[in-house]
Parts: sequence; C-alpha cells; structure tokens
Amino acid sequence: MCECIYRGARIGVTLTTIVTAGVALASPSRAADSMTWIGSWAASPQPVWDGDFPLPTMLPFNLWNQTVRQVVRLSLGGNRLRVVISNEYGTEPLVINAVHIALAGGGSTILDGSDRVLTFSGSQTAIVPPGAPMISDPIDLDVPARGDVSVSLFVASPTPLSTFHWDAEQTGYIGAGNQVSAAAIDGPSEITTRIFLTDVLVEAPQGARTVVALGDSITDGAASGLNQNVRWPDFLAERLAGDNVAVLNAGISGARLLQSRMGENALARFGRDVLSQPNVKTVVVLIGINDIAWPGQSFAPRDPFPTLDDIVTGFRQLIAQAHTRNVRIVVGTLTPFENALAGSPLEGYYNRQRDELRQKVNAWIRTSGEFDAVVDLDAIIRDPANPLHMKAEYDSGDHLHAGAGGTKAIADAMTLDVLFGNQ
Repeated sequence: MCECIYRGARIGVTLTTIVTAGVALASPSRAADSMTWIGSWAASPQPVWDGDFPLPTMLPFNLWNQTVRQVVRLSLGGNRLRVVISNEYGTEPLVINAVHIALAGGGSTILDGSDRVLTFSGSQTAIVPPGAPMISDPIDLDVPARGDVSVSLFVASPTPLSTFHWDAEQTGYIGAGNQVSAAAIDGPSEITTRIFLTDVLVEAPQGARTVVALGDSITDGAASGLNQNVRWPDFLAERLAGDNVAVLNAGISGARLLQSRMGENALARFGRDVLSQPNVKTVVVLIGINDIAWPGQSFAPRDPFPTLDDIVTGFRQLIAQAHTRNVRIVVGTLTPFENALAGSPLEGYYNRQRDELRQKVNAWIRTSGEFDAVVDLDAIIRDPANPLHMKAEYDSGDHLHAGAGGTKAIADAMTLDVLFGNQ
C-alpha cells in the first residue's frame, strides 16, 4: 500500500507514488561497443477512410512521378539513423524508387552537405509488401537531440495512398519529379499529413529507454499549432533527452479505446505501436474521451453508448498486454470538455450524459489500483471555478484540446518517478 498524490490530496491505493522529481541532465556515453537501436520519432499509421466519413483525408488522389518531403523532430539524437516506411494498409506492393534523409533547413529546404541516400537491404528502391513495414539500412548522419530531419520519398509510378497519419501538425511538401536530393522542393504543394513514413531510429547507448504516449488527438497534438512542436510528448521529450530517454508519440486524432475508424482501436494497435518499440519501458495512456463522445453524433451515429464496464474492460486489456511484456503502464484521467467542438462537424460531442460517464471512468482510474501509476490530468487541467472546463490559459480555444500552456502542464506532470518508478 502506498500513497498517490492528486493535487495535494493523499489517498491510499496500490499504485506507485506520484511525486515531483527534478531531472538531472547528463551527457550519455557514446562508446561504440555499447550502442543499441532505439525509436526517436514515430507516427502511428492509419488506413485511409472512405467518403462517407465527415472529415476529409487531406491527401492527393495518388502519387505519380512525385517527391514527398516530410520534416520530423527527433527525440534523442545520434550519429547513425534508420528510417521505417509502411505499407500497413496497402493491398499491393508499395514501390518507393528513392529515399533520402537530410538535416532540415526550414520549410522544404535541407542543409548543404547533409543529404544522404538511404538503402533497403542494399537497394535504393524499397518494395514494401502489403501489410508490412520496411526498415532502411543504417546511415551516418549527426543529429542532435530535438533536431529536425527531412525524409524525401520519390514515387515513379501511379501509387494509391492507403497508409497515412492524418494529423501531422507539420507541413510536408510534394513536388513534381525526382527531387529527393534537391536543396528545396521546387513548386511544392503542401500537406499536413504523413505519407508512408512511420519511424526514425537512432543508434543510442545501451541504457537508453523509451516512453510511448498512446492516445487520441490530445496526445497527437490537434490544435497545438502547425510546425510548433508543442504537443505534450514534445515537451516531455525535450525535458528527458538529457536523461537518455526517448519519447514516441503514438497518438491518433480520433482514436478510441474500443472502436476503430480514424485508426484502429487501442487494443488492436497496442502491440504494433507500443510493445514492438525497442527498449520500451513505459507506456502513458490517455484515451477514452472519443469512446464516450462519438456515439450518436455525426462521426458514429449508429454506435451504441458504452458502459463503464465496457471501458474498464478495455483498460484492463491494455494493462494485461503491457504487463505480459514487463512494460510499465501509466494512465491519465480524462480531461474536462464542456462545450467542446461546438459549431464544428462534431456538434454534440459534449452532453451531460457523456460527462457523467467521464467522471465515472476517472473515479475508477483513480481508485482501482490496477495501473502502475496515475496522473490526475483532470485535476491539473480543470478550472477550479468551473470544473467542467479546462483553465482558460490551457485551452486551445475548442474546449477539448490543450494549447501550449496546457500541453506543457501535462508533460510537467510526467516526472521520472511517475514514468519509471524503481526501474
């Protein structure tokens, strides 16, 4: 029996103590004989949805004799990198004719002298089977912690887009012809999705650890600001880089615990997006609000309204999956959302019945003792004068997603003690 601290109140439950811990910054050893591969950036793949869904995919019809350049910000730095591209939801082999990586220079530009050709099992052409990922061969490129790299893919033949990540919160660039080595993409069109690119790995010291943030749009970074890198996993990654901890964002906007639509449900993708990551020690789960808010409105008009038991069963399955792999599982309570998304295609996202279920879910999370640690984000984010709303200084403006002040507050609550306990 140990004490968990919720905003100054102590309650005795069987959980790891939640405390505030200072972060000691140190330069990790880089000895070549003690290195390992670790994920430094990730974007969970999603299937492209059909036109019967209210939100557009924001994708071109296909790629054909075009280059896609995508900018990503790494978590940990390194001097050797690998890239993963995915054909997770494709039904035919995906042919990528050339892939380059370089240090990003702002916009679609790359820094002089940093362009590198990537190969896949020795070939400059990647032929990715349906349903599969493909990892590049290692390449030498020095990138600092929280450094930006550009990954450029050239596709020669008409290629449908079946695997993507919808909410990149980062501008990407599509240009005509093979421009993978260009200093800047000539005449680009812009996108805000990820296409085929799912991971960047770095070679790191053996002691490096990974934290995966599994969640929905609140984790994915919706409304946090295009090209700002102020999602809560970004703030956490910046703080923990000196402790040799990588933070991977496995959020999907619209994701749910139990149902699939904008990405597979959390139980279905937990193995791929969390447990398959090398050196993963901890997963932070912040999901469930879409399970509560979607049924009966435009995104899921025929879905039944879940019960508390439904959601508890889903969480228990995540706990079981994590613990069978000796992965620590931390959970955040669901944050307030009164008047969320009013006037949008998701009108009706909030009502009193939905909030009553959120409160019941939070009560179970706080008292069940089944997670390894609990971070009471509801208590941190809510307005004391109106607990059904988040604090104005934390609100992005849509009353559901946190702005930069709120995402930093979420990250600040994820201390080393919370994340790793006695590990």
